[in-house]
Amino acid sequence: MGWPRDDTKLARVQALMAEEDLDALVVRAPDNVLYLTNYWCMKGYDVAVFPREGEPTLCVIEPQAEEAAGVAWTSDIRPFASYHPEDPRPPGARSAELALDVLRERGLTGRIGLELSQGTQGVDRMVGEPTVFTQGYFEMFPNAVDASRLLAGARMIKTGQEIERMRLANELAALALEHVQERLAAGMTESEVGAMWEGHVHAHGVGFEGKIEMARGFALVWSGTNIRTFTATGNGSIQQDEPTLFEIWVCADGYWCDLTKNLCPGTLTPEYDALLDTLLTIYDEAVDYAVDGAELAGLDRLVRDRIREAGYPGQPSHPVCHAVGARAHEPPYAHQAGEGTIREGMVLAIEPGIYWPGGGGLRLEDNFLITAAGSEKLCRVPDDFRRSR
Repeated sequence: MGWPRDDTKLARVQALMAEEDLDALVVRAPDNVLYLTNYWCMKGYDVAVFPREGEPTLCVIEPQAEEAAGVAWTSDIRPFASYHPEDPRPPGARSAELALDVLRERGLTGRIGLELSQGTQGVDRMVGEPTVFTQGYFEMFPNAVDASRLLAGARMIKTGQEIERMRLANELAALALEHVQERLAAGMTESEVGAMWEGHVHAHGVGFEGKIEMARGFALVWSGTNIRTFTATGNGSIQQDEPTLFEIWVCADGYWCDLTKNLCPGTLTPEYDALLDTLLTIYDEAVDYAVDGAELAGLDRLVRDRIREAGYPGQPSHPVCHAVGARAHEPPYAHQAGEGTIREGMVLAIEPGIYWPGGGGLRLEDNFLITAAGSEKLCRVPDDFRRSR
């Protein structure tokens, strides 16, 4: 189920490396390894050496070597021992040494770009136990410079292949939500409903359309007065005539969607009906604003101003716009005191929210591909969930 080599993406990275006079990138965050090699690692010890010219090298733990060779965009696969009988160090030490051997072997002795300031990373396929590298790893590389900004800049603009992969993630999210909608009833627990959605993504996402090897869903579910800005799913009851909010992510072979959708058993109360109308108006104005050339700061300011004018000053306490791709949250972020411009080819999650004191409220969120003509919504689930009953 491997994807063809995305030369547009790789050439963009190499051009940025030339501008910064980098001989190579050495990346270990799973999302960057995926971005540069198409290999979504199992445990997070793997490293990719990506030279400015020539073939990349992928250093993988031995049990994954065959799988990596089947999907990676390079034939230079270098296995290293996950367990070594004479070396008690963690596997990351051996992958770093192997990467250094590759640099020396190929004469890459100039400036080497590392992820020195990347604040978050995508999960590996083990999901529940992220692997991080320590200071000693970064200190092993001579002539190291920070390539985090370069990688983030390259990743902001999506290629056609990346967009196709994100469409698959969005479709899996929609199918799972439709599955839940047919079964949702007052009195079910939020955790029960979240498990139903997540299980459908995994059960139907693996092998989906003959294109996806691994798909996982991640859900936060809250109903009625349990709706908050951000909290864990509990065992509260699904409420009749009030929204049940789904904060949901799908990761399909390392590419993500990030959505907030709502369902309601019954008919919305008048209070929620009015709140949804208010939020939809703000949401639609924000989506119309998000065009090539618009300032990101202006988008954040617009949403917060409109929410303040609706009687909810200071809301929301979460960001209202960020990019999505090989992570569910990646640059750029919209902030009224920040910089940056919306550009064609970005995929942005736009997510205004209004929350009531004491509990309850609404958030709307979808992923929008910025095009020459405006923006395209990537998930077919309607944001006015009164239409989906």
